[in-house]
Amino acid sequence: MSEFGPESAAPGEGATGAPEQLSEEARQRFAAAAAAMQALKREEKKSKKRDDRVARTIIQFLSDEKYTHLFVLISRLVARDCPSIFILAILSLIHEDCQQVVHEYLAEAGSSMPADIMNQGMSLMQTSELDAEANRLLVEWITRMQMILSYETVSILTRLMLDEHNIDGTVLQLTTFVLQDFFRSARGGAKEIPFEKLHLLTASILQSIFEPFLSAIDKKLLQKPAVNQDDTDE
Repeated sequence: MSEFGPESAAPGEGATGAPEQLSEEARQRFAAAAAAMQALKREEKKSKKRDDRVARTIIQFLSDEKYTHLFVLISRLVARDCPSIFILAILSLIHEDCQQVVHEYLAEAGSSMPADIMNQGMSLMQTSELDAEANRLLVEWITRMQMILSYETVSILTRLMLDEHNIDGTVLQLTTFVLQDFFRSARGGAKEIPFEKLHLLTASILQSIFEPFLSAIDKKLLQKPAVNQDDTDE
C-alpha cells in the first residue's frame, strides 16, 4: 500500500518504510483466518429486522456531536452504497452500540471470534507502546471487520474497490480517524500519534483485511463502477 491517497488506495502494495506496521505474526494469523472464513462461508437471506437495527444505529451515531468530524466520510461511504454493517464494523472500535450490533449480526450468522486470532500472546504491531488491553481491542476490531467482509464479500468489494487494484480512499480516511480517536483515548492524554503515522498503520491494517478476499470474487465485477461518480461528488 505505497499509494493510499485521499481518493484511492492499493491494497496489494506494501507500505515500505512505514513507522508502524502489523507484525508478521499478525499478518499470517489474519490471512489464515480469512481462508477459514471463506471455507465456512454460507449464503444467508438478510433479515429486515436486522437491517433496520443497523440503520438505526448509524442514525444514532450521526446524532452524536462527539463524532461530527466523521460525518462527511460516513456519508460518502453511504453514497457509494457501502453495506452499513461494514461501516458499523469500522466504527465499532470507538462506539459500544456499533460494536454490539456487529456482534449481534455475527451471532445471527452463526459466527464467533476465532479463538486462535484472539490469542492474548499475539503482538499486533512490530513496535508499539500499546498495553495488552489496547492490543486486544485492536485485534478484536480487525477481526470483526474481516468477519463482516467474509459474509458480505461481493457487496463490500464491488462498492469500495475503484478497480482491481485500488480501494476508495474514503475507507482509509475514516478508519484512520477512528484509530486516532481510539489511540487518543487509550493513551490517556499522552502525546498524540501523528496523523501521518496512523495513516500508514491504517493502510497496513486494511491490506491485511481486504487482500485475502480479492481472489474470492470475479475481477470483472471490479471493472465496472459500483456507483455513479457524479452522485458522490461534492
